[in-house]
Amino acid sequence: MTPDNEIPGEGTDGGLAPQPYKYRYKYLHKYGDESPRGERDEHAGDEDDDGRDEEKDKGAGKQDGDKNDKDQNKDKEKKDGKDGKDEDGKEKKEDDPKAKRKKVVVLSIIAAVFVLAGIGWLLYYIFVLSQRETTDDAYVKGDMVTISSRVAGTVVEVGVEETERVHQGQVLIKLDPVDAQVSLMNAEGQLAQAVRQAQAQMQQANQADAAIPQRRAQYEQARDDYNRRHPLLERRAVSAEEVDNGKRQMQQAKAALDAAEREAAAAHAQVDGTTVETYPAVIQARSQFRNAWVNSGRNAIVSPIEGYAARRQVQVGQRIQPGQDLLTVVPLADLWVDANFKETQLEHIRIGQPVKLTTDMYSDVEYHGKVVGLNAGTGSAFSLLPAENATGNWIKVVQRLPVRIAIDAEDLRKHPLRIGLSTDVNVDTHDRDGRVLSETPRSKPLASTNVYEQEMGEADQRAEQIIRENTVDATPKPVAAKRGG
Repeated sequence: MTPDNEIPGEGTDGGLAPQPYKYRYKYLHKYGDESPRGERDEHAGDEDDDGRDEEKDKGAGKQDGDKNDKDQNKDKEKKDGKDGKDEDGKEKKEDDPKAKRKKVVVLSIIAAVFVLAGIGWLLYYIFVLSQRETTDDAYVKGDMVTISSRVAGTVVEVGVEETERVHQGQVLIKLDPVDAQVSLMNAEGQLAQAVRQAQAQMQQANQADAAIPQRRAQYEQARDDYNRRHPLLERRAVSAEEVDNGKRQMQQAKAALDAAEREAAAAHAQVDGTTVETYPAVIQARSQFRNAWVNSGRNAIVSPIEGYAARRQVQVGQRIQPGQDLLTVVPLADLWVDANFKETQLEHIRIGQPVKLTTDMYSDVEYHGKVVGLNAGTGSAFSLLPAENATGNWIKVVQRLPVRIAIDAEDLRKHPLRIGLSTDVNVDTHDRDGRVLSETPRSKPLASTNVYEQEMGEADQRAEQIIRENTVDATPKPVAAKRGG
């Protein structure tokens, strides 16, 4: 190998042996001429012979020579560049098939990945996304029982605070009982008086019945006296005045008999078909007593259901009126979800379809439920100020319809919810054979309580006791005959 600082061609025959490309390139870059050194020496001798002539022309053509040399060097560099490119091109051409194969494989893999991803997404949409409806516009709802007073009074005791558990029949609030007790005592006295008046009316009817035979006997006696005296008048055995007196006595006795019968009928009209318990005045007094008794019991305000206390608005010493909101009891064991689906999502939703729910409160808990019904109208239709779509100021807005979803009771027991919490709803619409509207009415009450029946039962028991205490034996007792004269 020739060293870098050695001139190409030296040490060879004639100095004209071809040299490798890299040495040639270095030579040209160094000397600026592509002719070998031997040729340069021959041309150098000729140039010495003509040196004088050239020296004469150097002054005039020096600048042109420099320009020509520069142009010549540029041409050589371009030529050398082409040669270099040709050599590199050959090497690149040798590497092109492998690079192309590698490029094709990479592009094929990328295209296959995208195709498989598209097919997977299509299958996921067909078998999953198209078979369900989801919304995050859903909230937990439940009954909110407002506790209010049925009588006016002053609060003397508050027995429960917000967030506390409340049992059915538990006393929540107590009112001042003085006024109610006074009214109850007054009603008790009126009931007792009515019972005694009823018995008096019955005895008066019996007394009227007893007066009829007496009046009848007097009438018969007067009639008989008249009948005996009237024939004697023709024989002058009695005076005409005596006969007239007998006739008037008979007429008076008849009138007294008729009056006694009418009085008896009037007395019987008030008591016939009744007993002391069913006497109208007693019934009325008993009703007033029951009302006073219940009002006395209503001074203790009780909870009608099981639940939790919320939104307490009553304080001790406050004067309240009937119907005033005092407290709210929420039964957290019976909650549901109202999912507000867009009208474009309702096509495949049916009653009975399974539902999965998640909440922000328990992010890792999944609730189960089912669709129990679709509301009869959209939210805007039942708003306080419904939209007037018939006016000219109309803009189409996608409406939402509340869909009620029942939550599994066991899930609620394990993970209690609260009213108003937001949920994410996922309805499985694979089974689309169900009904959209309910067809059968409810056979049992939605909610009921019996805490107030106890008040009526106690009032009736007390009323019966008052009636028995004021009922007397009205049977006449026989009078013992006196001995002796």
